[in-house]
Amino acid sequence: MAAGVASIAGGIKAALATINGLRTFAYQPDQLNPPTAYPELTQVQYHRTMALGVQQMDWVIHIVVGRYTDRTAFALLDDYLSATGAKSVRAALENDRTLGGVVQTLILSTAADVTSLTNADAEYLQIQFNLTTHG
Repeated sequence: MAAGVASIAGGIKAALATINGLRTFAYQPDQLNPPTAYPELTQVQYHRTMALGVQQMDWVIHIVVGRYTDRTAFALLDDYLSATGAKSVRAALENDRTLGGVVQTLILSTAADVTSLTNADAEYLQIQFNLTTHG
């Protein structure tokens, strides 16, 4: 039986929590206190194998770095975008591709959309990562 959305989101949260200083959530928090990370489910594909053996879920991982006008927020992008290192989102998520046994495997395919995000009348700098989980 495939894991549920809440279990996978919790696994993503736990993996991202290995990045020192990054506040992580399994859902978008009501208040943003950067740097903050949370997953957003964008798609579920049911018929990846016979008898619904493997569900594929596509996620967008939001990393809210800081205020949009803050130079240090832009400087943090390099650390989060790096393929390796202590603050690498890719390294944190792909370190345990099963998210603690919640999924069969995952892949972080791309980092895209360095954009602004408005929350509570404040503009934040964010980057989005595309994650696919299987099982």
